[in-house]
Amino acid sequence: MKIYNLAFLLLLHFPFACNEAVDFLSSSSITDSGPKLNRNKPKLVNIVFKSTDGGQTWQDMSEGLPETVQAGGFFANERGLYVRAGNGIYHSKPTATAPFWKKEMFPDGHSSMAPANTGIFAYNYLDGQFLLKINGTSLWLPMYTKFQEKQVRTVFETAWGTAFIGCDKGLFKSINGGKTWRQVHTGGWVMKLVESNGVLLATSQGGILRSSDEGENWELVISEGGVGIAVERIKGGFAAITYNTTSETRRVRTSYDGGKTWQSIDAGLPASLLVASIIEVGDYFFCGHPSGIYRSADKGKTWKLILPSIENKVFNLSLSGNVIYAIPREGGC
Repeated sequence: MKIYNLAFLLLLHFPFACNEAVDFLSSSSITDSGPKLNRNKPKLVNIVFKSTDGGQTWQDMSEGLPETVQAGGFFANERGLYVRAGNGIYHSKPTATAPFWKKEMFPDGHSSMAPANTGIFAYNYLDGQFLLKINGTSLWLPMYTKFQEKQVRTVFETAWGTAFIGCDKGLFKSINGGKTWRQVHTGGWVMKLVESNGVLLATSQGGILRSSDEGENWELVISEGGVGIAVERIKGGFAAITYNTTSETRRVRTSYDGGKTWQSIDAGLPASLLVASIIEVGDYFFCGHPSGIYRSADKGKTWKLILPSIENKVFNLSLSGNVIYAIPREGGC
């Protein structure tokens, strides 16, 4: 278990250049002479990090996981963090201490997972084949067997029970538990959906989509030539990341009117093609950037680097209550 201390990390402004990962000791071991190096680190490190104090310290919670986390195979909700690795799903509660992880089997032949209102979805990109595992059980039950489209990107349930499936052909909706489906958007793939106060937002091939009528009609509210990268709920609104083809950078924005209009909050961030995620915890924004994790205490006007990148990877950030999870990924995804 490793804890990274913010007081030292703020002095670092660039990713490590050496190939050998540096293992910092806990904050109680850091003296005025600088951090000590532990070269007898355990083999498995730098897969998942956790902060329970608003980014002041970061704990490496990789112990107990397989070497490789599946691409896109993780999410956090009120129950904690779920990681798809090897032949299983690994779950860690927000209050978990070492050993952090409980393993459950993941169904053979399925490659992706997503949160459901009552559990976890498993599905395939090529042909869907949806399964549902209800919280507190070990059984995977068939779901959405009537859905016939291929190249599935995501599955999402609203709080009122409407189901959406995003695929390469667009977005499909069901209001009767998956018995029938209707296409509600045709403008290319749809990847991720979020909802807040009756408004739905989605990342798409054209940018960020918005619906205010339970997903019946959709409009592009951020369209800069590139795709939508991420969208998240924040207090009083939404945050989003998109790709701008003119600047050839990923842009970070917020909206406080239900996604109708958007304000840039990335002026204080180094311009980059690989900004991966944006979340809000308490009074702070956190951004997963190629240089590391940045934090803002003034709604994105200014930013400070609080955790430098590791092995030139980009942190993907997820949230369970006030607990932040950070997973470094190649290229930010």
